[in-house]
Order: sequence, then structure tokens, then C-alpha cells
Amino acid sequence: MNLLCAGVLASSMRVITKAIYPQDAHGLRKSANLYFAVGIGMMVISIVCYNMADRLPVVRHYRDVKLQAAEEERNERGPTRSGGGYGLLWRITGRIKWIGLGIFLIYAVTLSIFPGYITEDVHSEVLKDWYPITLIAGYNVFDLVGKSLTAVYLVENANVAVCCCVARLLFYPLFVGCLRGPKFFRTEVPVTVLTCLLGLSNGYLTSVLMIMAPKSVPIQHSETAGIVSVLFLALGLSFGSIVSWVWVV
Repeated sequence: MNLLCAGVLASSMRVITKAIYPQDAHGLRKSANLYFAVGIGMMVISIVCYNMADRLPVVRHYRDVKLQAAEEERNERGPTRSGGGYGLLWRITGRIKWIGLGIFLIYAVTLSIFPGYITEDVHSEVLKDWYPITLIAGYNVFDLVGKSLTAVYLVENANVAVCCCVARLLFYPLFVGCLRGPKFFRTEVPVTVLTCLLGLSNGYLTSVLMIMAPKSVPIQHSETAGIVSVLFLALGLSFGSIVSWVWVV
């Protein structure tokens, strides 16, 4: 939950500190102290929650189910056959490769646009330096909404989810239109709407695919599938960060 709310919390703090503190060295020092204090507090809460989660009945139940499934797999395979190691890792990766590709595309697209494009390339005569702060806050709020929407409706078809990830490539020409298109597209409303849609789709599709990946393999391998999914996510983050320089330059 801390991870889900991190972006919204950071944006809220940025709005608050900009509103109440002067934009000078003294104000920036106070802002930094507040950020560090809240960050340390959230870390402590996260550590406590992590240690408490391991004691929850639902966690213990699924841990027992996983151990039982792993034991049954070992009994079926026999003592002389090895099913672990790199071979198992590659089989799991093969099972979730399209889901992994979707996760990669989500973050490659998102990080190549946000926050570099938002903070460097768009400007507002009305909102001035509040404009990028507002856009970042809007993105983070809708990202949280998207992640929460899976509790209401969850796409269960992996092909549909991956196709939606590919469709997010359309954000590139749309955001280019906000830079170099007709005058209306270079105003605050289209940019704000697109930024919120970017966050909403990022949050929702991430949650959907992160839920699908562990379910695509036997339960005893679900943890490994989750780790592989995070690897695809990290690759997408890295690739998107590199591509974001295209917008800045």
C-alpha cells in the first residue's frame, strides 16, 4: 500500500511545501527536512508492516499451499531428475514472456514521457511553475486510481492486456501533437487529460499484468514468476529513462 500511495504522497508534499514555504534557500531547507522526516517515517511503517504481514493467516495459508505443491512436484519428478536451476527459470520466463513484454512496454512508454516531457517541454502562461507540479500530481493520482481499479474490474485475458500495452504507443504521437500540433493541442487541457490517461493506464495495466504473471505458472513457481516480472519492469524503466532524453533534447 505504501508503494501505491508513494507518488500521491510525494506530489501532495510538493504542493504543500510550495504553498507554505518561500522559494528561497531557507524554504528549500525546510522542504528537504520535511521530505526526509516523512520518508523515514514511511520506511519505519513499511518495515513494521512487512514483519507483521508474515504472521497473517492468509500469508501462512498460501505459504503452506506453495510448500505442499513443491513437495508434490518433487515426488512426481523423482529424486534423480533435476527440475530447478536455469532450466526452470527459462521455462518460467517462456511462460510469461508476453506478459513480461507488456510490462516492459508499459514502463518504456511511461518513463520516456514522464516526468521528462512534463517538466521540460510543456509550459503554461496561466499556471506558470505550478503547471509541472499539477501535471505530476495528476499523473500520480490517476496512477493510484488505476492500480485500485483492479479491485473493481480485472481483465482476465492476457492477450487483451498485452494489446492494450502496445496501444499505449499511441501516446507518442499524441504528446508530440501537444508540442508541435495545432494551437489548441498545445494548451493546458489536452496535456492534462493525456497525462492523467497516461497515469491511469500505467497503474491499471501494471496491476493487471503483475496479477496475471504469477497465476500463469504453478503456484510453487509463482514467486519466481513475480521476480521475472519485476526484471521486465526494471528493463522498461531503464529503457524508458534513456529514451526520455529524446524529449528533453
